[in-house]
Amino acid sequence: MPQMPVTRLDLFTVGPAAVPAAVTRLAADRVRLRREADLRFFKLLGTGDGRTFDARDADVRRWGVLTVWSTPEEAVDFARRGGPLRGWRRLATEHWWATLRTVRVKGAWSGRQPFGTGSRDQRPHEPIAALTRARLRWSRAPRFWRAVAPVNADLAARDGLLLRMGIGEAPIGLQGTFSLWRDAEALRAFAYAALPHRDVISRSHDERWYAEELFARFAIDGHGGTIFGSDPLA
Repeated sequence: MPQMPVTRLDLFTVGPAAVPAAVTRLAADRVRLRREADLRFFKLLGTGDGRTFDARDADVRRWGVLTVWSTPEEAVDFARRGGPLRGWRRLATEHWWATLRTVRVKGAWSGRQPFGTGSRDQRPHEPIAALTRARLRWSRAPRFWRAVAPVNADLAARDGLLLRMGIGEAPIGLQGTFSLWRDAEALRAFAYAALPHRDVISRSHDERWYAEELFARFAIDGHGGTIFGSDPLA
């Protein structure tokens, strides 16, 4: 059986004075990460609060580095050596990280399936991470933006939600979310039972909002550090 890929997400918070340096790092780190011989996939991410998924959401103090590796040892070695992460650590006032094992995945990111096929061995009472990513069709974008407000209001009130944030490769058009949940049941209750979310899923397919989309769930194999003042999984 082939080795399941290992995903690592690093989230950094920088002070106001360090924001220009953080923006500069985005360009420089693309070059550095392409030189990582064992790296299967990477994305440098801006973040936001995920309310509207347009430029008003942007949180210029928080940034993400998403990397995918063939083995756990490669992911550990990357973190130990520092590389691009070293520069972010120097800038950051907070750093939270997690290593993730794919449980279920559907769709593509930049034409690829970077997270493997999923192991489907999520234990029923352990925390779970969810990542979504979509590339909007510009002609459908206004409909999407109008539809997300009820979903986000419902999400904010959900029992079992530990962390949520918007993520993106660009201020608008390339939207995503990253969220942490108490367990798979809490995530399923939002994803499949919540009426606003079910309505958006149905409309997104019927009206073809997305040129590309991906939804992935992950078990959490390791984590540490803080974001928004604490470790959401502690």
